[in-house]
Amino acid sequence: MQETPLCLRVGHLLPHSMSYSNTTDITNPSTFILLGIPGLEAAHVWISIPFCTMYTIAVLGNFTILFIVKMEQSLHEPMYYFLCMLAITDLVMSTSTQPKMLSIFWFNSREISFSACLTQMYFIHCFSAMESGILVAMAFDRYVAICDPLRYSTILTDSVVAKIGLAVVLRSGIFALPYPFLARRWPYCRNNIIPHSYCEHIAVVNLACADIRISSYYGLFDLFSEIGMDVFFIAVSYTQILRAIFSLPTKDARLKTFRTCISHLCAISALYIPDFFSSLTHRFGHNVPLHFLVLIANVYLLVPPLLHPIIYGLRTKQIRGRLLQLFTHKDT
Repeated sequence: MQETPLCLRVGHLLPHSMSYSNTTDITNPSTFILLGIPGLEAAHVWISIPFCTMYTIAVLGNFTILFIVKMEQSLHEPMYYFLCMLAITDLVMSTSTQPKMLSIFWFNSREISFSACLTQMYFIHCFSAMESGILVAMAFDRYVAICDPLRYSTILTDSVVAKIGLAVVLRSGIFALPYPFLARRWPYCRNNIIPHSYCEHIAVVNLACADIRISSYYGLFDLFSEIGMDVFFIAVSYTQILRAIFSLPTKDARLKTFRTCISHLCAISALYIPDFFSSLTHRFGHNVPLHFLVLIANVYLLVPPLLHPIIYGLRTKQIRGRLLQLFTHKDT
């Protein structure tokens, strides 16, 4: 079993030697069959409980962030605009997989049309990369706020924030396009059963009776050109931020300044730590059961949307204060 770095891009979840029933000569399948969590079908209803709970919290949390930022005039600043972009991205990314997965668990609704499968594949790759790009934009926001605070409002104007957001959307959208196009061009003649709960790219193209190395090569290219560069720019930003923090004269000033970065650092950890763990699992866990790999893939897509609103809700004074006002006003 090959690696699946970043849980979405590279590697093989379904070895060619693995066989299932329903093997037919399918050139252009009209539908695929999603297995959910292979090997744990009997426990699907129980597995659905934590996933449904996490998805519900993620949806409510991200909508709450959007509502508070919209209603609170004092939050109409670049940092919170980027936070809203992150919330929208989290909503789309989690909603692109969780409703279908829950329908498999609850109603045994395993079929998905070929077009819907490719659309889901595109959304997963597009919005997971978009999330990473927004974290880079937020790192730049922290860099300007700490290293050049006097020019913060002149550098990060509304038009600049909009252009950064547009650049992130365009980059992610363009780089995600080859995934469904590559998947569409292959002839499928093994079977139409995907041993996964969503249309993961390699799990789909592994069903093709063709040389799919170009799919893996593009996955590597996408990995290094998007996520690799994002991690690099975040690291450069925080190197400069730490230099500025350590140059401050007092310990209190250093701690106060560093606290403004904690929420963003937690958001970065929520995205990249599950990612990194998944990569290690696929690289070194050659004997890891398939159901565990599929569970990790689902956790990777759900944990960041779940944790981001919690992190910013608890760590950001303005958002926390507005939440308290809402509940206090409701009680009175």
